[in-house]
Amino acid sequence: MATYAISDLHLSFGTNKPMDIFGTKWKNYEEKIKENWDLVVNDNDVVIIPGDISWAMTFKEAVKDFEYINNMKGKKIFLKGNHDYYFSTKKKVNEFLEDNKFNTIKVLFNDAIDTDEYIVCGTRGWGKTENNDKQLDKKIIAREEGRLKISLDIGKKLQNDYKDKGINKDIIVAMHFPPFISNFQNILEEYKVKKCIYGHLHGFGHTMVKEGIINNIEYVMVGCDYTGFKLVKL
Repeated sequence: MATYAISDLHLSFGTNKPMDIFGTKWKNYEEKIKENWDLVVNDNDVVIIPGDISWAMTFKEAVKDFEYINNMKGKKIFLKGNHDYYFSTKKKVNEFLEDNKFNTIKVLFNDAIDTDEYIVCGTRGWGKTENNDKQLDKKIIAREEGRLKISLDIGKKLQNDYKDKGINKDIIVAMHFPPFISNFQNILEEYKVKKCIYGHLHGFGHTMVKEGIINNIEYVMVGCDYTGFKLVKL
């Protein structure tokens, strides 16, 4: 069993928002992702998708996008990005997955997911350039920091339960936004997270990517256009 990650798929099978308007490298990118996915992922593997899965505004528009993901190999874990507008509540997302029999997909939101290899925690995060309302930004960041702590508290309990059995299992955090603003990075260090993956950055934003080991945590950027539309093995 292996764990992979890829983010910012920005699928639009049920809407009319082709990504190649952002550059020729996005042309037929869905086929590029599927080709690599089929090559490296097995049915028992886990694929983490940290946000911006679909351009859909509603669940109805999102059906074909989630069908694309569900039909590929592996067990998928996804969390909300800033463009996943259909995502209202976790309960509604789970009902959507169940109603459409998308049984290879789980949503990560205010909890932690235990896999064979890792304990997966995370939250969307936020970026200070998302709007011009600094007070609103502060509220959103505080809320996201709280959600990250909730997720990590649950993950830490799972980790300690394993330790009681003589098993060491690392915590990996998935965020949509880079974790390098406000207190997100401090929180990751406080909880002794092993690895943090993130996406969100495109185009010129790739110049702001930080990767590698920083204060004992490995940071990995997994945005699909950054990785050449290939999954990253964690």
